[in-house]
Amino acid sequence: MTNFLKYCLLFLIICLSSTASAQKKNAEFEYHIHRATTPVKVDGIPDDAAWQTAQVATNFYQVLPMDTGKAIVRTEVRMLYDDENVYLLAVNYEKLDGPYMVESLRRDFNFGKNDNFLLFLDPFDDQTNGFTFGSNAQGAQWDGLLFEGGKADLSWENRWTSAVQADDDKWVFEMAVPFKTLRYKKGIDRWGVNFSRLDLKTTEKSAWAPVPRQFPTASLAYTGVLVWDEAPPSAGANVSIIPYALGGLSKDYEAGTDTDFKKDIGVDAKVALTSSLNLDLTVNPDFSQVEVDVQQTNLDRFELFFPERRQFFLENADLFGNFGYGTLRPFFSRRIGLNAPIRFGARLSGKLNKNWRIGAMNMQTGEDGNGTPAQNFSVLSLQRRVFARSNVSAIFVNKETFDYDKVEDTDAIKRYNRNLGFEYNLASQNNKWTGKLLFLKSFSPGSTGDDRILAGNLAYSARGGYFNLQAESVGENFRAETGFVPRTGYNRIGGTAGLIFFPKSSWILSHGPQSFYQVIFDENMRYVESELPIIYKVNFLNRSEFTIWTAYDFQELLRPFDPTNFAGDTLAAGTKHTWKSFGTEFVSKPQSRFTWSANTRYGGYYAGGTRLRLGGEAGYRFQPYVAISMAAQYNHIEFQENKDLPAGLKNRDFDLWLVGPRIDVTVTNKLFFTNFIQYNNQAKNVNLNLRLQWRYSPASDLFIVYTNNYLSDFTEVRNRALVLKFTYWWNV
Repeated sequence: MTNFLKYCLLFLIICLSSTASAQKKNAEFEYHIHRATTPVKVDGIPDDAAWQTAQVATNFYQVLPMDTGKAIVRTEVRMLYDDENVYLLAVNYEKLDGPYMVESLRRDFNFGKNDNFLLFLDPFDDQTNGFTFGSNAQGAQWDGLLFEGGKADLSWENRWTSAVQADDDKWVFEMAVPFKTLRYKKGIDRWGVNFSRLDLKTTEKSAWAPVPRQFPTASLAYTGVLVWDEAPPSAGANVSIIPYALGGLSKDYEAGTDTDFKKDIGVDAKVALTSSLNLDLTVNPDFSQVEVDVQQTNLDRFELFFPERRQFFLENADLFGNFGYGTLRPFFSRRIGLNAPIRFGARLSGKLNKNWRIGAMNMQTGEDGNGTPAQNFSVLSLQRRVFARSNVSAIFVNKETFDYDKVEDTDAIKRYNRNLGFEYNLASQNNKWTGKLLFLKSFSPGSTGDDRILAGNLAYSARGGYFNLQAESVGENFRAETGFVPRTGYNRIGGTAGLIFFPKSSWILSHGPQSFYQVIFDENMRYVESELPIIYKVNFLNRSEFTIWTAYDFQELLRPFDPTNFAGDTLAAGTKHTWKSFGTEFVSKPQSRFTWSANTRYGGYYAGGTRLRLGGEAGYRFQPYVAISMAAQYNHIEFQENKDLPAGLKNRDFDLWLVGPRIDVTVTNKLFFTNFIQYNNQAKNVNLNLRLQWRYSPASDLFIVYTNNYLSDFTEVRNRALVLKFTYWWNV
């Protein structure tokens, strides 16, 4: 690593160390919760006698459009508890006439397209991890885990109940969350808490404890305090068994195999070793009900990232999958079991106390039928809180291949691959300063050369602007077979900065310039790549947005690359390419039943070519039961004569289409039907996915899933499958 990069990282270390503070921002906002004196019935009707004795949280603060005063829509919140549950009642009064704005009854709805109320809980009051629950104005549920101080993972699901009743002047949300659903430490009687309200008719987002407008209301740095009249009761024995039974049939037409009739059973289990430490077990898991990935047109030189959707991997997933940066992850759970069956697995995760968190995982897969024998994946992660909201973490990842003599491609798969990493995560008390320092090292048989990663960043965010500085050094021989590191052998220095202005206008909320700059060097610090976009963004009071941008790019190819990721003809390594481009993006206001967005890009491309991109999405909702949307992206790439072009690309043009219509039908907030089609001629595939979900009991489902893949010209069926799956959540 060069001295220059070392100095950059040393500067980041000094800055990271000097921005920690130790005082909770909204400590004066206290909600006192006491035990219910009479039973509470969760029906959305606020007539239970117990509610009359509860403290009322009201006088919310406005977050958007501007965070300088009290909310104009009135919200009243009450909370109670008994031996089994935490209860909440939210009365959401209306300021303007007209129907409520809801997209559908679909679970974990789009926040910005629904009138909604949300609860944020931080049981350890560490302002880092917690839970969120809520509902839209028609009763669609929202639940998720909070991590990294306010990011929400809505893939998490657990048992809880709620009800909504709507009148002309208000809608009432009532819920009960079992203590067994939460993770908390016995004896802690002060939790972090905040309440959030989005009212689309007034375009107002508000919170009980004030949150600066540049942060989400989920930001745990700005929670108030939930004060218990006595320490919350122990959740008691907490063991959940979740068996499944599955039947289905599938046929691979491309391989010419016979129809496969499948019947299978498996089981998951959740065992609360303590009220804050959970053990997840699985035997023969199946994830056929998981929604298909939203495809992307890939014109990048590197692998694209697709998020984890499988429920087993999600609780406390940040302990495992959020170590590092987006493209520097030593562990990526999607490497496990997508191409090989998972036989069994175990995950231990949670809090040891207020300062320590632990994550441990062991997964065993079987043979995949394509030359890869059984493999074992193990991960151990430890996290220690320091200062007010920062932490230091360590991770060890091990991938072991059994029967290695059966491996056909020993260059791609080694007998073992291990990663060891350490990082420091900064989060200042007011959340304005964030940052990270990261060190990773890999171990593989016969590994030589530079197999380390050293990286760091420092970011600042305020109402009037923000910046981020980042440096990375990634060794050529670093390997993360169970991670996501699409690129190695480079040094990168980059920065982002932006300004935000708030004019006195009746239709513009804010506007301002943004810029991002990065320079990439190879491992010998030779300049090989740079990117400079300049952006101007306008936010309107009705919550629509308009962006215009221009960019300059330079790239020297270090490896052969097909610029279409489609034709099969590659540009040679060592060739240099520069181009300029510009584009726009518009997102319509979310209050309308018809919403749309559009984006454009035009300019140069590799080898003197040109690229035009037109994309967007349009949707209409027959609220709250049906939502129809269509997303499309078109890329036109054109090449002329150029010395760097292979013969197969000269004087040629390519049209790449990605089209995805979707229909969501939500008969009730427990019965969902999704019809999703994706046409992708770059991948030469048309995918049809039909998914029916009936939540007949909390966290218990019946799924019927049909998938069909065609070639993109519809001349041939590639494969088909029909699956019926039944799951049941049983609390022992």
